[in-house]
Amino acid sequence: MFSTSFADEVIMKIDVLVLQYEKEIRMGFFFGMLAIIGIWELLAPRRALTVSKTIRWLNNLGLVFFNSFILRLVFPVAAIGVAAIAQQHAWGLFNNIYISPAAAAILSVVIMDLVIYLQHVMVHAIPLLWRLHRVHHADPDYDVTTGARFHTLEIILSMGIKFATIVLLGAPVFAVIVFEVVLNATAMFNHGNIRLPGIIDKYLRLIVVTPDMHRVHHSVEDDETNSNFGFNLPWWDRLFGTYRDQPRGGHEGMTIGIRKFKEAKDVSWISGMLTLPFKGSISGYTINRRSWNDNDNGAK
Repeated sequence: MFSTSFADEVIMKIDVLVLQYEKEIRMGFFFGMLAIIGIWELLAPRRALTVSKTIRWLNNLGLVFFNSFILRLVFPVAAIGVAAIAQQHAWGLFNNIYISPAAAAILSVVIMDLVIYLQHVMVHAIPLLWRLHRVHHADPDYDVTTGARFHTLEIILSMGIKFATIVLLGAPVFAVIVFEVVLNATAMFNHGNIRLPGIIDKYLRLIVVTPDMHRVHHSVEDDETNSNFGFNLPWWDRLFGTYRDQPRGGHEGMTIGIRKFKEAKDVSWISGMLTLPFKGSISGYTINRRSWNDNDNGAK
C-alpha cells in the first residue's frame, strides 16, 4: 500500500500539471462525457423527447458557450487560479493547519459538494433566486444538455460562491480540479435521458446521484421538485430529509418542466431562457411551504 507521504508527493506534482493544462483537462472531460451520454441516449433513451433534439442541443449548448464567454470576462481567474492564489497567501483553513495534502483534498471535495447541495436548496428557497434557477427547470425535456443549462446570472452567482468556498477552505488545486471535473461529469450523467437496470440504479444511487434519482427533482409537482437536490454525492438528501425514491407518476408518466412556462419561445430558445427570470411577478413559491395537490395549477 502506498504511504500517505507518497500520495502527498503525487498530488503536489499533479498540481503543477493541472495549473498548466487546466483548460485542456476541463474541455476534454466535458466533450468526452457529452459524447458518451449523448450516444447512450440515442441507443437506450428513458423517455421520448417532446422537443426536437437538434433544437434542444443548439439552444441549450448555445447558452452554455455564451455563459463560458461571459464568465471569462467577469472572472479573469479560474477556480484553480483562486486555489493557487489562496495557497500562495496562506488563505483558508487547510493552509493554516497541519493536514496532509491528500486529506485536505478529500475533505475539500466533500465539503464543496455539500456547499453545492446547500446552494441548490437556497435557489429553491428564495423566490428571487428561484426566478434565475427556473431556467434550468423550465426545460420541457430531460437530457444531458439539461445538466449544463443555467441562466448566466445564476452561473455568476455560483462561481462567486465557489470562489468564496475555495478561499475559506484553502482548498488544494488538485481538489478543485477533481471537484469541477467530477461535478461536471456527474451532472451530465444524472441528467442523461438514459435507462439503467433497476437493480444497478438501486445500488449505484448509494454512492452517486443517478438519472432516475435526479429526474424526480425536475417534476412539475412542487413536492417532487423540492427533493433530491444533490448533483454528485447522494448522501446529503438522505441526511437532510430531502430524498425521494421515485416520482408518483413513474418516470415515463411524470411531467417535466414548470406548469407556468410551456411556450417554446420561453423554454426552448436561448432568447427565452435569458429573459425568463424577468417574466411574471414573484410568486408564492417557496421550498417546502407548498403541498402537492392534484387540482393545483402550481405557482412555480
